[in-house]
Amino acid sequence: MLWKTLEFKTLNGQKVKVIEIPVVKEDPLLQILIRKHLQSFIYTITQGDQPNHCYSFNDYLKKTLKWNIYERLIQKSPLPYHA
Repeated sequence: MLWKTLEFKTLNGQKVKVIEIPVVKEDPLLQILIRKHLQSFIYTITQGDQPNHCYSFNDYLKKTLKWNIYERLIQKSPLPYHA
């Protein structure tokens, strides 16, 4: 599984980092699901008064998704050439 990291600044000028965003290429429904949850996650972060400096999107998905959907999303796929 490949993971992304997203960094942005809030309106206050504070830097926020969201780590462990899964990258899914083969399933468009999972891509839409991730995009929807990421938008709502970033919205809740920016609406807070004092956001933390670092958040884990993977932990957020564990809490919000049903377990069978989460397992389907995070299934381990071997990387080519052990990269």
